[in-house]
Amino acid sequence: VMGSSLLILFLGWEGVGLCSYLLIGYWYEDIAKAAAGKKAFIANRVGDFGFLLGMFMIYTHFGTFEFAKITEQLGRPEFVALLNPGAVTATCLLLFLGCTGKSAQIPLFVWLPDAMAGPTPVSALIHAATMVTSGIYLLVRLNLLFSLSHTAMAVIAVVGAATALLAATIAIAQNDIKKVLAYSTVSQLGYMFLACGVGAYGAGVFHVITHAFFKGLMFLGAGSVIHGMHEEQDAMKMGGLRSKMPVTFITFLVGWIAISGIPPFSGFFSKDEILFSTFTSPHGSKVLWFVGLLTAGLTAIYMTRMFYLTFMGSPRFNESEMGSGGHDDHGHGAKGVHESPALMTIPLVVLAILSVVGGFIGIPHM
Repeated sequence: VMGSSLLILFLGWEGVGLCSYLLIGYWYEDIAKAAAGKKAFIANRVGDFGFLLGMFMIYTHFGTFEFAKITEQLGRPEFVALLNPGAVTATCLLLFLGCTGKSAQIPLFVWLPDAMAGPTPVSALIHAATMVTSGIYLLVRLNLLFSLSHTAMAVIAVVGAATALLAATIAIAQNDIKKVLAYSTVSQLGYMFLACGVGAYGAGVFHVITHAFFKGLMFLGAGSVIHGMHEEQDAMKMGGLRSKMPVTFITFLVGWIAISGIPPFSGFFSKDEILFSTFTSPHGSKVLWFVGLLTAGLTAIYMTRMFYLTFMGSPRFNESEMGSGGHDDHGHGAKGVHESPALMTIPLVVLAILSVVGGFIGIPHM
């Protein structure tokens, strides 16, 4: 995906898309999970159609797919003056269509919540930290091209802000612990596109990094909870897990504070940078800034709700009925709710530490 040309990037993009499709439909005998895999596959093909057309447009105007050569030509004012503004806008919007598929923005965001059908580590790795951020990476990689089209920038900023707000409102109403995190990911990706749309490419990539820390942590934390609860994913049937699963509780607490944007945790720094850029950038506006601010508030609300339903209060489950030493508890025979093994909790601790200190890489003096 980090190849030197658009063609190599596209091949990497397809490869990771194939992995995503196969892993979402991992339990292929379950029709609903197989359908979720197909949904992801089809939505991403729509986006790839736009990406391919955008690549044809780039080759027509630049005669190359190499990023370095495209950047070099865009750095020459006499070359830029010869470009047709309409063609530049069309190219940017077609490439952005590819990004909406891969990074789950309106209108192609429908596949990502269903991607939770796959195993939880996959959700953490592919659908929170790496693959879904490749659209942001493409925009940033071609930022000189996108910056030439005010129309494309405006479209990207508006779609990003709208996606962030829409997904946050949906997340408030979800009870499935993984679905909340899925819609949260869609919302945070909208935040990153908002940053790119107002020209704050650095802030967008900064949020990609901090988001990978705390969202990866929360997805693996959710996996730990599901494991300890013997495959139960409904937060309404949890509660009071802080005493049963202390390591998962403390690490999840860190992720919750980070995504809620509380300083000095990592999420605060990147969100603050995006909001500041949206307010002050010539491409930004007060309306987009307000939508971003509202979304940040909603994020804190739905995450607090999920955290409280899962870990606080009194248990809403019958522990004596849980775990029978069969398939559900993976054969370790433990009855009742239990903490996950070290194999699962050590990565949580590592990601929790990164979620605490990760924001400081955005401070120049650091």
